[in-house]
Amino acid sequence: MDINNIKTLGELKKAGYVSKGVKEELRQNLIQKITKKEKVFEGIIGFDDTVIPDIERAILSRHSILLLGLRGQAKTRIARLLTHLMDEYIPIVSGSEINDDPLNPLSKFAKDLIAEHGDNTPIAWLHKSERYVEKLATPDVSIADLIGDIDPIKAATLKLPYSDERVIHFGLVPRANRCIFVINELPDLQARIQVSLFNILQEGDLQIRGFKLRLPLDVEFVFTANPEDYTNRGSIITPLKDRIQSQILTHYPKTVDIAKEITRSEAKIHPDQLTTVTIPELHRDILEQMVALARSSDYTDEKSGVSARMSISAIENLVSSAERRRLINGETKTVTRITDFWGVVPAIIGKVELVYEGEQEGIHNVAMKLLGKAVKNVFDTYFQNPEKVKGKDPYGATKMWFQGGHEINLLLEASDEDYAKELQKVSGLERLAAERGIKGDDKLIFMELIVHGLTEYEIIGRKYLDQQFLFKDPISGIFDDDADDDDDMDDYLK
Repeated sequence: MDINNIKTLGELKKAGYVSKGVKEELRQNLIQKITKKEKVFEGIIGFDDTVIPDIERAILSRHSILLLGLRGQAKTRIARLLTHLMDEYIPIVSGSEINDDPLNPLSKFAKDLIAEHGDNTPIAWLHKSERYVEKLATPDVSIADLIGDIDPIKAATLKLPYSDERVIHFGLVPRANRCIFVINELPDLQARIQVSLFNILQEGDLQIRGFKLRLPLDVEFVFTANPEDYTNRGSIITPLKDRIQSQILTHYPKTVDIAKEITRSEAKIHPDQLTTVTIPELHRDILEQMVALARSSDYTDEKSGVSARMSISAIENLVSSAERRRLINGETKTVTRITDFWGVVPAIIGKVELVYEGEQEGIHNVAMKLLGKAVKNVFDTYFQNPEKVKGKDPYGATKMWFQGGHEINLLLEASDEDYAKELQKVSGLERLAAERGIKGDDKLIFMELIVHGLTEYEIIGRKYLDQQFLFKDPISGIFDDDADDDDDMDDYLK
């Protein structure tokens, strides 16, 4: 159908256009995509076997949808992607406030226009991108905002009594007729405002200021909310929940690999950084471990959740820490280090809500603890647990080296050359990496992991001193004159 040649109601009828509701429209286009094996929700990762099948079932059932889950679980993004299941264009009565269907008008304006002009009634075409309406629920949202109200200025201008339907100013919901209407954070709506949605969801009509006005609106409602036991600001009232036919639970990534894929696809890494900074998979594993640990930590509020935005912001800061170091040292390329993770802390602060114990500990210390545990977990996947060694100790040479009074300094801003020299001083590190089959540029990355990992097991002592990490025998540090001058990193990480 060439919409450029259809500008009146008569031409629309002649073209054989058939009206269909928005729910039916979504259903038919979903059926086509499933039949053609096309991906429906492009860019949504980790929901293929859980959330997405539930959403598709809801669309096939022509249901209103409630996406229920913690923050950062792609609820709003999923809602916005539903526009891809709509027809490219639909006809509306030209000038209609509520997107009146020319073949099935609802408003008095459209009915009067068609009665006056008949088949010469002008029509316009509405693109699917204009058929998405989104509202963030806040306590100050009123019934007038959502449904509508009498407009006294319109009544005075048109010299109409308040009993005339034409004095009504339509709210967001009527204006979303034949569209997808999304209300984010539904529990934040006051209970009396939620009540105003009853008739629309159940009967498909609305009432404004006592008007006997029946507008069988055609709207696909999508709501998003955090679980009610977390949202202390309010809750979804039971009668409204009863009218939302499909309630779908979202979730965080179930595996580290899925989490890494999400972070990789969503992080906004500058093109210059992509060519000059390399992020080893080892460091991506540590970062995602930090996020996973934050979601289950005794210091954080598990009910509030930890958004995927934490890992995205963290990876961006990790790269920027390495880039800053590269620029300071005049190097052309570099690789991220575990010491660069100290630049990630600002991206974590504010992304987690702490319980009382966490508040007492302090957000900076909590972040350091999460990093320490993440390093320890990743270390255990590559190397033997030092506490479970039987027979010959693979870490013997390294232990003896530190016990001999040796130490290394890893400066946060050290050049790649100085960084390599410090790690290569330590006996046994290269052999441990080689035994795992690690070669080339990866060797230094794993050597640093070993040092930090053994520190987590308290085999090596670590002290943070003015933008540098001093690694030495833990026993000798007890008798240092400056032992009380700086906090031992164990205070940060344990």
